[in-house]
Amino acid sequence: PNGPFDPIAFTYPDLGSELVTIFRSYTGNEISLTEAVQRISRLLPAPLTVEQMDRYLDASFATYTGVPDLIEWCLSRNILFMLNTTGTQAYFQRVLARGLLPRVPVVAANPMIRFQGSYDDECFSHEVLEITDKPRNTEAVMRAHGITPDKVIVIGDSGGDGAHFAWGARSGAFLIGSMTKDSLNSYCRSVGAQIDRRFGVTYGPGEKRDSAREMSVNFMDLAAVIEERLC
Repeated sequence: PNGPFDPIAFTYPDLGSELVTIFRSYTGNEISLTEAVQRISRLLPAPLTVEQMDRYLDASFATYTGVPDLIEWCLSRNILFMLNTTGTQAYFQRVLARGLLPRVPVVAANPMIRFQGSYDDECFSHEVLEITDKPRNTEAVMRAHGITPDKVIVIGDSGGDGAHFAWGARSGAFLIGSMTKDSLNSYCRSVGAQIDRRFGVTYGPGEKRDSAREMSVNFMDLAAVIEERLC
């Protein structure tokens, strides 16, 4: 449920409204991720530190119900679980270093904020500089592991996942809309991509996010869907 710019908003609360505007413009595909990052970088008085990121995690880190269990379930069955996200590398560096999520084999994230040295890890082998990098990252991992498109499941929630879904629809991957926002529905309609399964809450145009309903959804319920598709 965490947004990619939430650690910045937590550390610099005075930037909150501007960050929300930038985030909505990006997820609504009104501006590119590159432009969003550039705008945010101009607003930041200084890059976030490890200590600031840890304070955010202590106060605000959350996962949807069952997400760590689902990751562990996948890893125990030799199903490669990849995070392919516009969230920052720094966020996931600290999340994994502190054991807040199981250590996944591949994290593709945005390098706007990243920590050097002991927090670097070989799993951070791909970057998401633009939303079109998501399918490129997926293809690179598929080639490296000999995975065919029919054994790929793409999960996303907003317009920022639109390019990934468009690629998945063309390639034959299975598409799951999770807590699906209207921005993803609109993107998929515009490119003729069919979402194969919707999971959790689905939002219509202008509908406000319902965090309580979202948190009542157990992601372990996806295990049966994944097993049917991949195993």
